[in-house]
Amino acid sequence: MDAWQTYPVEFRNGLITNLSPLQQGTNAPGSARILRNFEPSVEGGYRRIEGFDKYDSNIIPPYGAPVVHGASQTGTTLIIAAIHTTPVAGDTLEIAGVSGTYTIASGGVTYDATNNRATLTLSTTLASSPANAAAVTFKTTTSNYLAIGVASWEDSAVVCKNADIFKSGGSGFTKINVPDYGTPLVNGGSQTGGTLAIDGLDSAPQAGDVFKVAGIDLVYTVTANATVSSGGATININPNLASSPADDAVITFLSTSRESASRTRFAKYNFNGTEKIAIVDGLNEPALYDNTTFTVLTSAPTDVIGATFVAEVKNHLFFAKGSTVTFTAPFSDSDFSAANGSGNINVGGTVTALAVFRQQLIIFTESSIHQLTGNTIADFTLQPITVDIGCIDSDTVQEIAGDIMFLGPDGLRLLSGTDRIGDFGLASVSKAIQSTMTGFVSANTSFSSCVIREKSQYRLFGFNNNITKENAQGILATQFAPQGGEGMAWAETRGIRAHVADSNYNQNVEVVLFANDDGYLYQMESGNSFDGQNIKTTFATPHLPVSDPRRRKTFYKLFLYTDPQGSVQFTVSLKLDFDSQGTIQPAPISVQNTQGTVGFFGTGTFGTTRFGTKLLKLFQTQVVGSGFTVSFQFESDDQNPPYSIDALTLEYGLNDRR
Repeated sequence: MDAWQTYPVEFRNGLITNLSPLQQGTNAPGSARILRNFEPSVEGGYRRIEGFDKYDSNIIPPYGAPVVHGASQTGTTLIIAAIHTTPVAGDTLEIAGVSGTYTIASGGVTYDATNNRATLTLSTTLASSPANAAAVTFKTTTSNYLAIGVASWEDSAVVCKNADIFKSGGSGFTKINVPDYGTPLVNGGSQTGGTLAIDGLDSAPQAGDVFKVAGIDLVYTVTANATVSSGGATININPNLASSPADDAVITFLSTSRESASRTRFAKYNFNGTEKIAIVDGLNEPALYDNTTFTVLTSAPTDVIGATFVAEVKNHLFFAKGSTVTFTAPFSDSDFSAANGSGNINVGGTVTALAVFRQQLIIFTESSIHQLTGNTIADFTLQPITVDIGCIDSDTVQEIAGDIMFLGPDGLRLLSGTDRIGDFGLASVSKAIQSTMTGFVSANTSFSSCVIREKSQYRLFGFNNNITKENAQGILATQFAPQGGEGMAWAETRGIRAHVADSNYNQNVEVVLFANDDGYLYQMESGNSFDGQNIKTTFATPHLPVSDPRRRKTFYKLFLYTDPQGSVQFTVSLKLDFDSQGTIQPAPISVQNTQGTVGFFGTGTFGTTRFGTKLLKLFQTQVVGSGFTVSFQFESDDQNPPYSIDALTLEYGLNDRR
């Protein structure tokens, strides 16, 4: 016993994959060669990540908020309007006022994209005739439609799918891309045919808008952009009026078209005491939303229509399209008049991201980064930060702990401020996991990211249709130092399949959201499972030479210092001599505190588990093995609460040198 020696290891520094096994085991014994679904914790050690749950138990509506097109429909045929994407056979739906759930029969879809209508053949007969404009709710869909944008905003989530934008507080989705054109009314009775004179407008209806008219049958589509004069307009419609509406009959717009929208992005701002978000999607006119009113910027200039990025800084909205960045007049979200202080800037390359850092606008292209200094058009100045490095993926840009993280051509980088105000240094921060990073980037076709501020954590998610949910890849970084790459500790995630993601505080509670193509919106940092599925974890220490890499050791006892929040169950395996082929490896050891193998450090009696008062818990076990090096590999596959593995102590004896 006197010959036994003790080897302690404090777990820190996170995942490292750019060192040789012996280098890592010698110089960074507390790091990890595998760290999957564990996070380097600011409280110390490696903590199993938390799970995720559905933010809303309802599916994100795949086709917007369609309605019945015309009363008195019977049989197995149903015509619906205000639908901007083609439904498919096998989809199920419900109709307001009609009992039952209906399935679209094979070959049972005819879609009119021009007029946003679909004729469906149902597998069963309608139980009764629905009312005109009765709501149609799709309950399931057989197609996988990607969510193309998400924002955690105030007390709600905003999510985009296909041609529509929805809001949810957690109990159902409400379509928000419903235009507000004022108080439109029919202007004159006895109207017939394919036009309709209306008044009460404060902006112009657009082609693709869908509306209904009080007192008459059918639902109507605007077929051409209208021109408003003195609050009135004559709009072209399809189909022809089913009957003549009464003068001053109320017109209710149901949706505005946002067909062919691509990745949708948001900017949150407040110019006049009202919280708003600006919305761009790479094709359509930008839109503004204040939690009540959805406003389309139909009069925006060409360089703004189809903008791919939007940001707010210095009380201007900035829109990026191609190589041009256009900004509104001060304290306005819709004034593009040069006389009032609007303008544009050509940055000399296609913009790949906008970010706000230290109240300055950072403009990324694929090969350069610029900053916009100044406060108004009078003194705005575009200054280069670098002309050699750019951002290769727009949705990897996040502010974290006083820096901007982004994906460059050589991995993740930080845009770090130096002591000189307005000057910048660039630092590559993912060098410690370069091989992992390279494989991650090449394996995925798109990326999303978010920050978890209370953990000083950046998360990057890869998305590939050919990678299953269980194998979906992610990179996680916890920032321990105020600035710079040396303070970053890395890990991997598996099983969080995010196409879009966002995070924000709601009443001091951080809400982290993501969505993919399975129809649901999810909330991270919630629960102890991946939406009901086990969380699979692996943590492997480096191959530790212990005291001497060329002297064999015999291992006797292992002490694990853990911090569980509840039940703990995992296995620990000894990997001897670099886990080389031909080396006999000991059987895995089961660790669980529900059967008395874990007690509170200082008060626990091993084998009986008397619970004490300290949070730190200790597991002790005998180990059997002999080798020149040893790695400890921890694995779990369960739905238990998170736990941390903080440190280990190994007792061993040195064998004679041979």
